[in-house]
Amino acid sequence: MNALLSLPVLAGLIIVALSFDFLNGLHDTANSIATLVSTRMLRPRYAVVWAAFFNFAAFLIFGVHVARTVGVGIVSAATMDARVIFGALMGAIVWDLVTWWGGIPSSSSHALIGGLVGAGVTKAGLASIVWPGVIKTGAFIVLSPLFGFLLALALVLAISWAFVRANPRAVEGPFQWLQFAAASLISLGHGGNDAQKTMGIIAVLLFSQGHLGHDFYVPFWVVLVCQVAMALGTLIGGWRIVNTVGSKITRLTPVQGCCASAAGATLLFVATFLGIPVSTTHTVTGSVIGVGAARKVSAVRWNIATNIVIAWIVTLPASALVAAGCYWLSGLVI
Repeated sequence: MNALLSLPVLAGLIIVALSFDFLNGLHDTANSIATLVSTRMLRPRYAVVWAAFFNFAAFLIFGVHVARTVGVGIVSAATMDARVIFGALMGAIVWDLVTWWGGIPSSSSHALIGGLVGAGVTKAGLASIVWPGVIKTGAFIVLSPLFGFLLALALVLAISWAFVRANPRAVEGPFQWLQFAAASLISLGHGGNDAQKTMGIIAVLLFSQGHLGHDFYVPFWVVLVCQVAMALGTLIGGWRIVNTVGSKITRLTPVQGCCASAAGATLLFVATFLGIPVSTTHTVTGSVIGVGAARKVSAVRWNIATNIVIAWIVTLPASALVAAGCYWLSGLVI
């Protein structure tokens, strides 16, 4: 059992975790609403309210499989203590703030995973890593945008073939409403997958302090406060990243926006039910690139897409380094 914390320190760490959850919602608002805003389906202020509602309601649909993976499937439970958790959270928060300021749609999820690995290795070396969980998560850094790209591309091509003789204006009307439904599912999937990562962190912190007994589980109050924190972050909105995803990568029509959102939502639902902590950002960005490439290769601003991919590659080591530094500094106060 790790050294027991005073209640103020424990409460402070939970607040830091919820701050990350709030920032995750703010940072990833673009995943839910960028296609709606860029195609002018909804005004931004209404779009964020709609996305926040579905982010919160996700706990009614999904279990806590992803929370369990993050809690005990990346770094061993024996390694997880207050300093490791603090370092991991700070590594993720710092990286989220840097990429938010730059308008780069990076992954809050992988920043947290990188933070856990960096702090865990600093404390206990490579033996602390749960390699199956890390390998599975790392594989989906590549697979989630690739699957998003291919599925969105296939949907656009199938719809284009099915409506090849139809009047484009007549087609756009129904697809505006279908896009609205698909974007709602993106918000639901984001709330289901991403909020669970913070649930896992708080639950393993409570477990390490003996507040959950002998078996690891996620208390219902943890589920609720994490969903609320993410919904509030979404409500604030990360407009810099909305602009990047919604218009800088490629211009979207309602049909393309619908296909991008539908592809992203499908993958998020599958991953969440399987307990895989994927990146909503990677999945949606890959889908947006896919619908742009379906029109023509030059429709995608590949220089922007390349910069985004570079940020994805840098996310894990950058957040790990920050987490390692914060773990070391935390020894002065924890």
